[in-house]
Amino acid sequence: MTVLMRASEIEKRPVVTMAGEDVAQIKDIVYAAGGGEVSGFTLAGRGLFSGPKKEVLAWSHVAALGPDAVMILRDDVLASPTEVFTSGGSGGNILGSQVLTDSGTDLGKVIDVIIEVSGTNGGKCDVVGYEVESSESLKNKGTKVLIPLPDTLAASAEHLMVPASATEFVRDDLAGFGAAIEAFRAQLEGSH
Repeated sequence: MTVLMRASEIEKRPVVTMAGEDVAQIKDIVYAAGGGEVSGFTLAGRGLFSGPKKEVLAWSHVAALGPDAVMILRDDVLASPTEVFTSGGSGGNILGSQVLTDSGTDLGKVIDVIIEVSGTNGGKCDVVGYEVESSESLKNKGTKVLIPLPDTLAASAEHLMVPASATEFVRDDLAGFGAAIEAFRAQLEGSH
């Protein structure tokens, strides 16, 4: 089963073991160096005065990502950041970055990241789109819209690049966004 969700919906979710032990909560999402998939999560303790935890959770150790919690098999899957993110996780925050088409059109600023979760026990967790506050080039300037992404991303420190054809697949809610992503990627594959 495949589920689309906003990255912001995952933050602060409790991390619990299959035995029901509440071990942490999600603090931040760490993206792979290429930006196309989720590597794992930084964690915070649970409770009013709990701060950040030194351990992190690799995506490969997530048993399930549900609407109310992130499930892991045991608490010993938490590890140090150097063990988990050796492949060069991206610490950069893309929120607020400008989205441009490859033809130079400003589509707006990123306000959230749309991820697709498929499978369990280390299944896939990929970045498939951005939620942006739209610019003048899109209908209804200042509204929130979803822009699909190709399988590979181009980004700089301040700009994120998408093909100009992505504008044909912009949606305003998650309900039909999965189909828009598939159609967009199929169109890109057909143009090669």
